[in-house]
Amino acid sequence: MLKVIINETEDKMKKAIKVLKDELSHMRTGRASTALIENIKIEYYGTETPLRELANLAVPEAELIVIQPWDKTIINVIEKSIWKADIGITPNNDGNVIRLTIPPMTEDRRKEIAKLIKKEAEAAKVAVRNVRRDINDKIKKMGKNSDISEDQSKEVLKEVQEITDRYTKDIDEIYKAKEVEIMKV
Repeated sequence: MLKVIINETEDKMKKAIKVLKDELSHMRTGRASTALIENIKIEYYGTETPLRELANLAVPEAELIVIQPWDKTIINVIEKSIWKADIGITPNNDGNVIRLTIPPMTEDRRKEIAKLIKKEAEAAKVAVRNVRRDINDKIKKMGKNSDISEDQSKEVLKEVQEITDRYTKDIDEIYKAKEVEIMKV
């Protein structure tokens, strides 16, 4: 039973890390990355569809993303959706492909993105701490109901805290690595 609780804790905290990594992958770093645009929703035959499902996305150069739609009739719809997404990049449509040239980021923009990254990292830490709180409540309730002994309760609470510390440290490392990547000129 206690192993199940520990595994549940690990799984929920891993999800918080996964969400953080996913959010950070969509933040602009000054280098071209398809993660920046792949989830932009495109209106395709009445359905909101992610761009990655409608086109080939490529990064032929460090500052260029090329979008080649499989259905050429939607190229203008894709272009409008990129404008609406407000990612700070102007699409260039030649009728066959859309090119997105990634402009170099200013120092102010780098600092602004670094703040957003810190905010996302803090949100992930809060999520990890919320998991810890929920699991601790569950363990304490089991102790009160005499489902587990007091020693077992203390040991599991200690293990949950160690897991929390490990995931918090992982979040800090992810944050620092992304911040270095953003601030690199």
